Amino acid sequence: MRAIRVDGYGGPEVLVPVELPDPVPGPGEVLVRAEAVDTIFVETQIRGGWGESFGIHPPYVPGGAAAGTVVAVGEGVDPGLRGRRMVAAPGTRGTYAELVRVPVEFLVPVPDGLEAAEAAALAHDGVTGSGIVEGIGIEAGERVLILGAAGGMGTLLVQFAVAAGAYVVGAARGERKLALIRELGADLAVDYAEPGWTEAVGGPVDVLLDGVGGELGLAGFGLVRDGGRVSAHGAPSGGFTALDPARAQRRGIALRGIAEVQYPPEEITRLAGFALAEAAAGRLRPVIARRFPLAEAARAHRAMEGREIPGKALLIP
Repeated sequence: MRAIRVDGYGGPEVLVPVELPDPVPGPGEVLVRAEAVDTIFVETQIRGGWGESFGIHPPYVPGGAAAGTVVAVGEGVDPGLRGRRMVAAPGTRGTYAELVRVPVEFLVPVPDGLEAAEAAALAHDGVTGSGIVEGIGIEAGERVLILGAAGGMGTLLVQFAVAAGAYVVGAARGERKLALIRELGADLAVDYAEPGWTEAVGGPVDVLLDGVGGELGLAGFGLVRDGGRVSAHGAPSGGFTALDPARAQRRGIALRGIAEVQYPPEEITRLAGFALAEAAAGRLRPVIARRFPLAEAARAHRAMEGREIPGKALLIP
């Protein structure tokens, strides 16, 4: 099979197409022929040298989610799964490949009417986005600020907050991304590359959903009213928001971090199933900006690192 392998940490050029033996599913596993492979920003950071923190060491095949069709099953697995369209949910390893071994506990059925690309685009971000919104609790009439609102998960968070009846402020970089945020229903779109962007938010917010981290996350935290709620779950700017829990406690702010979006398999599949069902019902739309051939994974990583993509980038084997 064709796959992408990383033999040593480095820039996008270390994502090298290779031919590998076809994998064989072990006990409790299935083999999925991938039709669309999810990508997320953290994979660029792992490739760039963060892998040790995630227990990922070269050589390795990147990727943690995909969608496709079950083509073989291992010992102890229902043979009726063959031919079923499935998402290999987060927790799966080595999905930058044509064939992927998937533990059955990470399988989520793809609803009728949903394309494999749409399902793959929701594999990571649908889980995390659904879990964030469920955990933070957005109420009608609240002011919600979303940082990184034009990213794969940010676009989902905008839609969830709009559906909840909140006043939604989406923050991103550049007019192309701001236009997308407005198209998704946000009441206000703010460019955080502009000086004084916090003033453009128009006052305190009840909820901050921080998918960016770093200095932007700290600036966003300063806008949260006393007694508000914060989810600091993203680090594309180079580090998770270094929020002081004591400061948040003094202000009565409920603070959720990256630990709160680490889920066991049963929660991953539940949240993925919810996101897929919402998309199949037309209530949630993953924004797929670019589809790259699997062999061009390096181009996909360059585009993500260059902040070129509003929404999702997928790999197509």
